[in-house]
Amino acid sequence: MSDLPDAVLIACTHNAVRSPMAEGILKHLLGHKIFVDSVGVRSQEIDGFVIEVMDEIGIDISKHRAKNFTDLEDSSFDLIISLSPEAQHSAVEMTRTMACDVEFWHTFDPTLIEGSRETRLESYRQVRDFLKKKIEARFTLDLKPNL
Repeated sequence: MSDLPDAVLIACTHNAVRSPMAEGILKHLLGHKIFVDSVGVRSQEIDGFVIEVMDEIGIDISKHRAKNFTDLEDSSFDLIISLSPEAQHSAVEMTRTMACDVEFWHTFDPTLIEGSRETRLESYRQVRDFLKKKIEARFTLDLKPNL
């Protein structure tokens, strides 16, 4: 990929787990070059496990405020990355009024895992690491070193 998009929107179902993780990672790596935002089909308060696993890699997303598609202040994006089938549907709907690319990165929802605190945290770490790898592979230019 030779050119970075100017603005990227990351979408998932609630804007409480997967999309805030991806937004935080992409902002950390490329926030100096591109505008990054995230939304959910429905908004829900950020999950505490997300804050914890992101803090483990030095990214503070504790101030994240969930929003849905209708809450977007800016609706001009070059790329929408959807992380859930429900978000993919909403992203495709946005292309009716906006010229942008849409990519679907099917991403597991770690809130589905039950068990001990550590078992649940591990599922969040796996999603975080999956998203980090996908972002690094997709946006190869000008990445800040050492996340």
